[in-house]
Amino acid sequence: MKCPVDSETLVMTDRNGVEIDYCPKCRGVWLDRGELDKIIERAGPAERPASAPQREERRDDDRQPQYRKKKRDSFLGELFDF
Repeated sequence: MKCPVDSETLVMTDRNGVEIDYCPKCRGVWLDRGELDKIIERAGPAERPASAPQREERRDDDRQPQYRKKKRDSFLGELFDF
């Protein structure tokens, strides 16, 4: 099968039980019928955005930097990592 964007031959790969066609030139990803549904099922429940965090009042003597945990990569990030 040819890439609709640049007519390069698509490469087929299996990622977590889902066959994905991708273009090695433009890195476009093409899914057959039902493959998107499989990806969504494996991704798990959608996360709801948290409400806006309340601002904390800071004192002048509270100068330690705030550290945040690194967000874990999503299932889709692992799936499309070529």
